[in-house]
Amino acid sequence: MRRNQDCNGIDHVIARRDFLWGSAAGAIGLGALTSPLNAAHLQQQQKRVLQIYLQGGVSQLESWDPKPGTQFGGPFQAIPTSVPGIHISELLPHTASRMHLLSLVRSINSKIGDHRQGMLFMEKGRRAGDYPYFGSVVSKYLAPTDAELPGYIHISKRGIVDSTAAFLGARHAQLKLLGDQAPANLASPKSIDEPADDARQRLRVQFDRRFSKQRSRALTDVYNSSFEQAEKLMKRKAMFEGDVGEQDLDRYGRHDFGRHCILARDLLENGATCVKVTHHGYDTHAENFNFHLEQLGEFDKTFSMLLDDIHDRGMLDSTLVIVYSEMGRTPKINTKYGRDHWGTAWSVAMGGCGIQPAAVIGKTNDEGTEVVEREVDGGHLFHTYLSALGLDSTMDHDISGKSIPIGDPAAAPIEELLA
Repeated sequence: MRRNQDCNGIDHVIARRDFLWGSAAGAIGLGALTSPLNAAHLQQQQKRVLQIYLQGGVSQLESWDPKPGTQFGGPFQAIPTSVPGIHISELLPHTASRMHLLSLVRSINSKIGDHRQGMLFMEKGRRAGDYPYFGSVVSKYLAPTDAELPGYIHISKRGIVDSTAAFLGARHAQLKLLGDQAPANLASPKSIDEPADDARQRLRVQFDRRFSKQRSRALTDVYNSSFEQAEKLMKRKAMFEGDVGEQDLDRYGRHDFGRHCILARDLLENGATCVKVTHHGYDTHAENFNFHLEQLGEFDKTFSMLLDDIHDRGMLDSTLVIVYSEMGRTPKINTKYGRDHWGTAWSVAMGGCGIQPAAVIGKTNDEGTEVVEREVDGGHLFHTYLSALGLDSTMDHDISGKSIPIGDPAAAPIEELLA
């Protein structure tokens, strides 16, 4: 039995677009978050982000904050990890043996029990408003201007394409890859050779320049960004053409999530700045325990292999790794042996670049029904992620005519989590 859809079907109510991405909204004046000198320095350090999004709301009780033997604890036990004193669910044995590379935040109270609003809060660090996703902010400030891959790539099996860049512009919006297959039409027509293609591109730029003199620049930016990003992918199409090695498939798993994580590793290794992989199927209103047994079984080994490869290849110190959801699951078990939506007391895991390893931040009470120590929310996490990357989240986006705070001024980084 495979759980691959959630109750709200958010993937089904949002328009699907294959290759054009981004928002045309907003006048753009792309200033620097930090000084130009510092931004250039950060880009030279090649800092990266890997986001693993457990879509639907993974149960904190079956993952990072188990409560075995309690009223709402469920059937699974807590197991020791590679960090003395830290225990996580027995559904995550591979991850447990790598806990010294990760840290946990067990005290999130987002106060949101809705898939979409919870997701937006975790991505934007704001409860409302037209702000860019974390991945778009990373693309804006950390992706080199001459990067050979788009700055923010999302690998998923479903067709969601959100307006992720807001006022940062189309260049920093997510590029959605539907699985590990190459995007369509990466090859030039055989009838067009390289000189002809160059001439065609010059003509397009000339027409665009003339067109933009009389119309919104935001509109032409969307088109230009689409062409530029497509051109980058066309030059790197070989990444999608080779067969995945048998050894990698044995390690990661012969399923979609395994293949997606192999691609994520390869993208990061080849210069991508932010790669997000969505693992669907955690909206467990019924049969919560069976579904988590299967879903986390698939996640656990695959994620651990990916973490190993990033670590073994010397990339972990420069790669921020985040494992998150849009919310958690209710402590109370319903009549269908499920857990419902819960934004009151739940957890995320992270590690790598700028994160103090082997830390546990915050605490829930013995029944897991509320946070009793160091309460945080999506705003605090947003600040923390940027701070871990060396970016000052308290500064403003420099938009022409006005300044917009990068992070929610009402929140702040979780300083004790930063290395």
